[in-house]
Amino acid sequence: MPAQILILDDDADVAYAAKLLLRRAGQVTTLGDPSQVARYLQHSAPDVVLLDFNFTPGRTDGAQGLKVLDQLQALPNPPAVIAMTAYADVPLAVAAMKRGACDFITKPWDNARLAATVDAALARRAAAASPPPPATSALLGDSVAMRALRAAIANVGPTEANVMVLGENGVGKELVARGVHLASRRAAGQFLAVDMGSLPESMLESELFGHRKGAFTDARNDRAGRFQSASGGTLFLDEIGNLALAAQSKLLTALERREVTPLGADRPQTIDVRIISATNLDEARLYDAQGFRPDLLFRLNTIVIRVPPLRERPGDIPQLLTHYLALYQNQYGRPGRAIAPSAFDALCSHAWPGNVRALRHACERAVILSESELYSLADFGLHSADPVPVPAPSASTATALKLDALERDAVAASLEQAQGNISHAAKLLGISRAALYRKLEKHGL
Repeated sequence: MPAQILILDDDADVAYAAKLLLRRAGQVTTLGDPSQVARYLQHSAPDVVLLDFNFTPGRTDGAQGLKVLDQLQALPNPPAVIAMTAYADVPLAVAAMKRGACDFITKPWDNARLAATVDAALARRAAAASPPPPATSALLGDSVAMRALRAAIANVGPTEANVMVLGENGVGKELVARGVHLASRRAAGQFLAVDMGSLPESMLESELFGHRKGAFTDARNDRAGRFQSASGGTLFLDEIGNLALAAQSKLLTALERREVTPLGADRPQTIDVRIISATNLDEARLYDAQGFRPDLLFRLNTIVIRVPPLRERPGDIPQLLTHYLALYQNQYGRPGRAIAPSAFDALCSHAWPGNVRALRHACERAVILSESELYSLADFGLHSADPVPVPAPSASTATALKLDALERDAVAASLEQAQGNISHAAKLLGISRAALYRKLEKHGL
């Protein structure tokens, strides 16, 4: 069933604008008067309510909206309520949150923030009613880059191909690796992660391939290596780029022969693992034969998945902030707080050199340290925001812009030919109505 979203606002233009923005998230209903709520609730159970607080000209106390909020909170399964207020009414929004609202949006709103706030509210309700989601759900974001990343995981997972995950520190390479494992036929088996950068070269063979009792000093018992422990599952070799050349040779031999010989053993053991590796090395350095063996690289990178840094998908930042603040508020038993509008803008324009990991830690810090009604920029450990760098247009960027323009023209032409009939226009383009709505929103048509 699609999510049920109720927008309660006496300004028909505001309600219609929100409805157009949120229709991709579910079935949206708009009401202009609080007196209509009781009848609506007789036949509908909203998942999320966007609630204005003043419905009578000249009133600013929010009493009407607070009364509706209490009415909604008294339901057996209360919806997530998002307060909609003017910027000057932020104290009213804070009061609403103390009475059960989960967040607030100031008008005029930022489209990305409103969509992310509603998505996060829906996600929290789904999580409360469902078993814990798989690790891939932590790959948050609805940007083109993240949708492509999740599609790549879904396509690659069911194969047995070795995968190399590339990306900067903090982008979530291990989450990608876990996602590939969960999408594979080995999902019921072990997922074993090894930080190759932390293994001393002298202990590499013992850690990876195992040893027999007495093979070296302190080898008091037989011990299985990581390859044997992950048998039937997936072995994730993190920071593979830090492996010394001599150790690379030993790893290559194991992968070529599909067998390992524990230290002190006479016979090799067959291994049955899928290898996923990861590195934060620049690809130019990775392909430098003086630092990394090309023959090992070709064994590891049958499929390459590149994880985008956060600065290349700033539109995902609102959803990430909402998710991690809610996560740590629940973990530490802290009250729900919204982010001050000026702080929110600064956080969304920050370059986040540590990527999602840095943002997550900043959210945890804010939840622990904040003592005010709204999160400030200082709560996140930031006192000024480094703007997201804007790269110079490349040839590929120019091509993408031309394709976007062509797509917009095609959508506009189909609407004109269909005289505004969405179903007819979708048929002319050969796409679904839902896809056409997304394209209308994307191009502002």
